[in-house]
Amino acid sequence: MYSRGDYQRAAEVVQSHSDLRPTIGLILGSGLGKLADAFNERVSVPYERIPGWPLSTVEGHQGQLVIGEFAGQIIAAQQGRAHFYEGYSMAEVTFPIRVMKALGIGSLLLTNAAGGLNPRYQVGDLMLLEDHINLPGMAGANPLMGPNDETLGPRFLGMSQAYDRRLRQRALDVARERDIPLHSGVYFGLSGPFFETPAEIRMIRALGGDAVGMSTVNEVLAARHAGMRVMACSGVTNRAIDAVDTELETNHEEVLEAGEIIVPRLTTILKGLLSNFPI
Repeated sequence: MYSRGDYQRAAEVVQSHSDLRPTIGLILGSGLGKLADAFNERVSVPYERIPGWPLSTVEGHQGQLVIGEFAGQIIAAQQGRAHFYEGYSMAEVTFPIRVMKALGIGSLLLTNAAGGLNPRYQVGDLMLLEDHINLPGMAGANPLMGPNDETLGPRFLGMSQAYDRRLRQRALDVARERDIPLHSGVYFGLSGPFFETPAEIRMIRALGGDAVGMSTVNEVLAARHAGMRVMACSGVTNRAIDAVDTELETNHEEVLEAGEIIVPRLTTILKGLLSNFPI
């Protein structure tokens, strides 16, 4: 368990590296870290320099916090995140969210690489999360389990409005204006690190999932617990395989390759969204 003091100490270390004071947090998933390369006045802080911050061990996650100016806003962007499947606890996975809150960040934008379940989705498409199903979290693996610090957030958290309606609508408007395909759908969060079997894919689709991935949902829980506004977007990096008799196989390499298509689209949408912030 962490205390408010742990989050504050980590925030002070981050602040010692830059005079910029971010108000928006951004989490960049697998293959999407290049977006932060477009920041102005950027300062990069390796995770190992921030006390308590979990290190990224997955290819495609650079493992540093980038602070800089983008589209007229001061942003703290995670180039890579920690995952439950790496052996971290949920408290460790969501430690960066608490630190962002301690930095004064009030809005969090999350991205991830996801498998496309909806037959209409193509590799390279973007999906705005309008809702999610957090299967590990519902079973007890989530960052709100255990004693609750009321100074950090409420004991019982309502999640009917997890994803900010105004932010979602603005993102959809920007995508339409720029002629970028942007779906809205339900993200199905699992623990990983394995890709799902065909039977599991069919089950998830039947339960209402449009995209499936191994991150995001518990970060959203922690952010909403802290009172932050949240928007999240999945990049469809592979089509989920729902048939046994096929030569197809999902792998991490294709996830990273799809990022080359997704990053320019995502960058354009975020620029349009942030240029009129706050919304």
